[in-house]
Amino acid sequence: MKEPTHKSPKPSILLEIRLPDIDSTADSQSAYDEIYTESDISQRESFYLWLNELFNFRENENYLDISCGRAQLVNLAKKKRVKAFGLDLSFAALKSGLEHNGSDKLITGNSQQLPFSSNAFDIVTNIGSLEHYVDMETAVYEMTRVLKPGGRAIVLVPNTFSLLTNILIAYRKGITSIDIQPIQRYAARQEWQDIIEGSGLVVKKTHKYEREWPRTSADTKYYLSHPKELIRLLLTPIIPLNLAFCFVFEAYKPE
Repeated sequence: MKEPTHKSPKPSILLEIRLPDIDSTADSQSAYDEIYTESDISQRESFYLWLNELFNFRENENYLDISCGRAQLVNLAKKKRVKAFGLDLSFAALKSGLEHNGSDKLITGNSQQLPFSSNAFDIVTNIGSLEHYVDMETAVYEMTRVLKPGGRAIVLVPNTFSLLTNILIAYRKGITSIDIQPIQRYAARQEWQDIIEGSGLVVKKTHKYEREWPRTSADTKYYLSHPKELIRLLLTPIIPLNLAFCFVFEAYKPE
């Protein structure tokens, strides 16, 4: 099996928002250590439970969650007898994961230079992080490289034309929605697919993500106490794929 290669990218339009002092991976690492030390960018528990179901793990698979944050997905995967590893640029995030989730096999590392051999994993995930990297194309190449032939990659990324976020905020306030993270990018569905397929992955299916149905009592209480979020949850089934908040791409590495 030869190594993946970068294809000539198709023309795409990316909306990028970057803090002026973020020029390198080292800059991003410092920024994320500060974010994870002073705040929490984790999602609700139901979000991770929903993804865990979507991944459809098989016992004894080798799994890598890239930019794993506090390792919630790694911890859930281990409960399904999966050989799970997590990698994140932020040591502060991994330290918190160890303290709160008891996860092991966590590695501080760069998604654009993965410290793993080629063809090492059956499944690789990148959830809400690709859009924050200094070099997205190299990160996709590295994901492809460490996947076994036939292995699966699952990637969640944000939509430029999110009806209930970017479009609604622009309509109501006349401004662009800005994330607190140091680099933020948005693209439309086909533009993201072109980037993901640029190093040899093949997208098999695309899911929309708006809000996840609550799977815990705490998350049920959250929605009941936040009417706007409850309305968004109830509207989720009728939001068109191309106008969803985020896309979840299921891709595979050809054999």
